Formats: sequence, structure tokens, C-alpha cells
Amino acid sequence: MNSLPPICVTPGDFNGVGPETVLKALTDPEVAENTSFLLLGPLRAWQYWQEKCAYAGPSLTAVTTLSAPFEAGKVYVYNPADELSRFIPQPGELTAPSGQLSMACIATATDLCLSGKAAAMLTAPISKEAVNLAGHHIPGHTEYLAERDGNAEVAMMLVSGNLRVVPLTTHIPVKAVSAAITQQRIISKAHIILKSLQNDFGIAEPKLAVLGLNPHAGDGGVIGSEEIEVITPAISRLQQLGHNCDGPFPADGFFANRTYQQFDAVLAMYHDQGLVAFKTIAFNAGVNFTAGLSFIRTSPDHGTAFGIAGRNIANAGSVKEAITLAKALTALRSRNEPTTTPYPVKKTD
Repeated sequence: MNSLPPICVTPGDFNGVGPETVLKALTDPEVAENTSFLLLGPLRAWQYWQEKCAYAGPSLTAVTTLSAPFEAGKVYVYNPADELSRFIPQPGELTAPSGQLSMACIATATDLCLSGKAAAMLTAPISKEAVNLAGHHIPGHTEYLAERDGNAEVAMMLVSGNLRVVPLTTHIPVKAVSAAITQQRIISKAHIILKSLQNDFGIAEPKLAVLGLNPHAGDGGVIGSEEIEVITPAISRLQQLGHNCDGPFPADGFFANRTYQQFDAVLAMYHDQGLVAFKTIAFNAGVNFTAGLSFIRTSPDHGTAFGIAGRNIANAGSVKEAITLAKALTALRSRNEPTTTPYPVKKTD
């Protein structure tokens, strides 16, 4: 059998729906085929969820070393935190041990990707509150991974078929958004997006839409001046540099009228402005992709969902899409060849 670098999978918070959705996704033969997977965390914890969701996928094989070959079609389990080897999930509970285990798994997955021992990383959702209880103060996966990857300039790109949405500002309070929007930040983020569209998605001449910040994109300055003073000049500069950018668009009409279908990506001004629309359009089929990293990282676009954890009703659609995208981008990078269809395009309307 072929020996392949595995896709490394972190459980997120073991008390949330992450492990359940990962195992459900791996039950799908099309998702798991031609790929090996390395699940991080105690075998005992994964077996707990295996029983909870009546897992019927490939057997889970525990490994104690990461130097052994990984065979395509198989699922392996490695525990990076010996002190938590006897950890048992408590669905729906907020606990420091689950937060500590989340971070241990993320750190190990990052090490494996940076060293080339993993082909890609798929991260299930963490609880930032649990992580903070464990003493790790990070805004989120994206910021942590960027710092570990040499302080890489990254973009949190939500992907579903040809719909790709990037928030300019991510995990900051809404009251801080306006001050964080600068011409340079818009230009820098646009460059990351456009480069990723070319290198990761094989789009030779990508088109980028930029949203306004205020209702009606400021209405000519009546409802706010950010569009006139910051956003429009940034778009003009990008156009002068030869990039196909347009805006600023009022966010509500842009999504309601499906104007996004005319562009390869959308740059929103803040987290919820872009993500609420994205998750509504791409329900259960969205993927969080970190553009700009030296390695591939994808994630489902939902949270820990503590309220339904342990009830075996979590939908695995987003995890399936995250695995599919990770596999496609891995293949594209390994070939270093452009393609216009790197993964199956889903209808988003």
C-alpha cells in the first residue's frame, strides 16, 4: 500500500460536536478514500464519541510514534498530551481540561504541518472560553496559526463552491472595527486574497468585491465617512495596481441580489457582516480556509454547539466539505499546477 502524509485532524473541544462530526464525515467512503487521517487526542476520548455516534467508518488505530508510515484509507489516533490520556468527554460542559487538550492538539498539528509530516490540517471548533480557562489566551485558530507560521499575513476565507468571503477584521469588538479599517489594511488583505485565488484556487484573473462598512455604504457620507475617506481610496489604489476590484457595495443588497456570483471573492469589513450572510447561503456546506499560511488548514464553519453535543444530531456536512477542500488543495500544491476546478463546485443559491 502507498505510504502518504496524513491529514492531521484536531478534535476542537472534546465536549462539543467536533469529534462527532469528524467521525461522521469519515464514515463517508468518498470523503475518506485515497487519504490517511491522523486524529489527535486520547484514543479513549475518540472511542467515547465513536460509541455516541455509532461510528461505522475505518477502524481507529492508535499510534505512539509519528515516524511510522500512514496507509491511505486508514484512520490513526495519536495523543499529544500524556497527562490527559484518561480524559473522558463531558458533552456540553465548559472545562479547563478540554481547553488544555484542544491547545495540545492544535500545537502538535501545527508542528506536523510545519515539518511536512502532515499534508494538511483540519481543525474542529474550539471553545475560546475553555482554552482561556486552561491559561491559553488566543483570539482564535487563525491568529495562533499565523503566529506559529512566522507571523504570516493571513486571511480567514470562508469557502463554499465559488462563494468565498473574507472579513477584514476578525475577532475584535464591534466598537473597535471602524478604527481598525485603514487603506493599508484593505490593500494588504486584498493582496492575500488575490494571491490565494491564483495560487490555491487556480483563478488566473480573480475578481474581488469590497463591501462598505455603513448602511447603504455610507449613503454618500450621510451615514458615515469610512467609505469616502478609506475604503474607496483603497479600492482605487488596488485598481491602479492592476487588480480587478470593485466596490464599496452595501452589504445587504449585495448578498440579497446575489451580486456575489459575479466575483471570485468578497472582502467584508467585519466578522458578522460577511459571515452571517455566508452561513445563511452555505448552510452546512461552508469551510473556513486560512489563506496565506505555508501549509493547508481548513475547518468547518460552525462552532462547538455545546447545546446539542452528545445527542448524535450534529450535521457533518461542513466537515465533509473541509476534508474535500483540504484534499483538493493538497493535490494542487503537490502538482504545483493551475486548475480552474480544484474541488467540486457546490451551488450556493
